[in-house]
Amino acid sequence: HVQLVESGGGSVQPGGSLRLSCGASGYTYSSNCMGWFRQAPGNEREGVASIWTGGGNTSTADSVKGRFTISQDTSKNTVYLQMNSLKPEDTAMYYCAADSHACSLLAASFAYWGQGTQVTVS
Repeated sequence: HVQLVESGGGSVQPGGSLRLSCGASGYTYSSNCMGWFRQAPGNEREGVASIWTGGGNTSTADSVKGRFTISQDTSKNTVYLQMNSLKPEDTAMYYCAADSHACSLLAASFAYWGQGTQVTVS
């Protein structure tokens, strides 16, 4: 079975940094797509970034462009989200997702999801 496990969330002050990790198992990591999404209470789930694991191509939402970077370690089947210059509006549950054929930032296109990790900026 497919399992995605997020880690690295926490509480930081505005301007601080966090690095989220998502380890994948039971999943063909190579030549596929993984993404990061976030959802604050009362809001829609928002696509943050995605990466095509085969070639490393990435997409990043305008709201985080220049501050967040998605990357991967193929030897560990792990994707990362480096978050810098954090703002209070970045506060949300952050979810790892996998297996989007189009590798877009649309939540409905992803088949598998982790449980989420909380990021609080205050």
